[in-house]
Amino acid sequence: MRTLHVGLRVTDLERSLAFYTALGYEVAGEVPGTGIGHLTMLRLPGDPFVSLELVHDPAGPAVRPGTVLSHLVVAVESMSELVAALPARGVDVEPPTSPDGSADFLTAWVTDPDGTRIELVQWPPGHPDGMTAADLTG
Repeated sequence: MRTLHVGLRVTDLERSLAFYTALGYEVAGEVPGTGIGHLTMLRLPGDPFVSLELVHDPAGPAVRPGTVLSHLVVAVESMSELVAALPARGVDVEPPTSPDGSADFLTAWVTDPDGTRIELVQWPPGHPDGMTAADLTG
C-alpha cells in the first residue's frame, strides 16, 4: 500500500491554481464532472506522479479553514482481499466500482472516525505506482 495523493477542496479554482503553480506544481490533467466536483491533478516538476488533487464544486458546501481536505487516496495491492478483511477490523467499506468498467482497475471508499473520506485504488497490472498524466487523457 502507498499514499497516492491528497485531495483538497478549493473555493476558487483559478486562485488555487495560481497559488499552487506559483509554489512549483504543474497541472497533470483534469477530470471534470465527477460526483465530488471538477478535479485538477497536480504534480511537482520531474515527478511523473500526481501528488495533489484540487476538488472544485461550486454547488457544494462552503470551504472553510479546516474543511479543505476532500479525501486521501491510497493504492492497495488486492482490493478483494482488503474489502473482505476490513469489516472484521471494524471498518465499513463501500462496494468497489471500476472507473473505466474493467475488472482490474477498482476503487472503493472508507470513512475514518472523524469523517475523512479515503479512496482505495487498485491499479491494473503493470500500472505505475502513482497517477500519471496518461491516466488523465481521453
